[in-house]
Amino acid sequence: MDGRHLTQGPAAIRQIAALPYRLDGESDDTAVVRVLLVTSRGTRRWVMPKGNIAPGVSPHDAAAQEAEEEAGVVGALCPIPLGTYRYRKRRSSGASLMADVEVFPLAVTQELTSWKEQDQRERRWFALAEAVEVVHEPDLRDLLRSFAPTEFKAALRRPGAARAAQQGSGWGSMFGWFQRLLPRTGNFFELFEAHVATVQAGAEATARLLSSDGASAREHIREIVEREHDADNITREVLTTVRKTFLTPFDRGAITALIGALDDTIDEMHAAASAIDLYQVQDFAPEMRDMAAIIVDAARLAAEAMPLLRDIGRNGDRLHELTERLIRIEGHADEIHAAGLRRSLQQHGQTDTLRFVVEREVYKHLERIVDAFEDVADQIDGIVIDHA
Repeated sequence: MDGRHLTQGPAAIRQIAALPYRLDGESDDTAVVRVLLVTSRGTRRWVMPKGNIAPGVSPHDAAAQEAEEEAGVVGALCPIPLGTYRYRKRRSSGASLMADVEVFPLAVTQELTSWKEQDQRERRWFALAEAVEVVHEPDLRDLLRSFAPTEFKAALRRPGAARAAQQGSGWGSMFGWFQRLLPRTGNFFELFEAHVATVQAGAEATARLLSSDGASAREHIREIVEREHDADNITREVLTTVRKTFLTPFDRGAITALIGALDDTIDEMHAAASAIDLYQVQDFAPEMRDMAAIIVDAARLAAEAMPLLRDIGRNGDRLHELTERLIRIEGHADEIHAAGLRRSLQQHGQTDTLRFVVEREVYKHLERIVDAFEDVADQIDGIVIDHA
């Protein structure tokens, strides 16, 4: 027998998992990231919804299916994994075999009142720190910590700042908040964090739009428009403050470039929503929904990065990790965009040219949203290089 085969060993079992998450406000001044865990059927330990990949099903579609069947949640699932963890899976034979699990972040938009395995499992929302404590696998603990460290959503935990942006319902309510916040002290960080919270809310509304039926589409479009107006107000406040502030935390050009890149993301969300509204698009291809889920994850990464700019020297490595993922998922989005256009051309190019043109327009704006997030990553990298 060839000893090399024994040394190398068999490949680990490959599985997928969804990490359902949401942002919860617990008081007027705080908001926390929560993740949803379920109990396993055998040991009753807390785990993420996970399972095997059926033949012919993509990994992220399989993860979305597990989340719906095991935890009764649906939402925008990013088709690019957050990471991988390893554990030993007990088989019915008694063997304990190694399994590698790819984890896909799922921004929950709906909790079902009934689902396939509701009588077999318990589901519960945990604050991130609590989830780290209750899971058993060391690799999974590390993955959860990396998903949202202490600084994650710091803007939304500060009194009155980005939380107002996330819950804002129009220009009038935002205006009073702007007046209280600035321009007396030139608090650029608060404005960056408020803007990215608005971007994140817009990204989630975009994902809901692309998963909606015709009845609710108008409401999602309206929310995107409102979020874009809120973001414009914040951008104007930043530009005004740059002119009025003598000392800035970093170069004025970097400040205006960063807020401009952030604003481009939600401007393109607005453009996509406007195109969908204009052409009355009600049927969205899987690739469109995948791109929307990537946009939600990109917004999450940008929201984590903004508070870290307050201390670039200490947070430079983490900022680099975040921007690296933003750039990496932009490449994946390009592949999904191309696949979606090919599908549309094959299905409609010869028989329904108008539909192909309309779908191409929607894809164009979705791609530009992701491209704008790559620009945000580039601006952050430039600031880190100059100031770390």
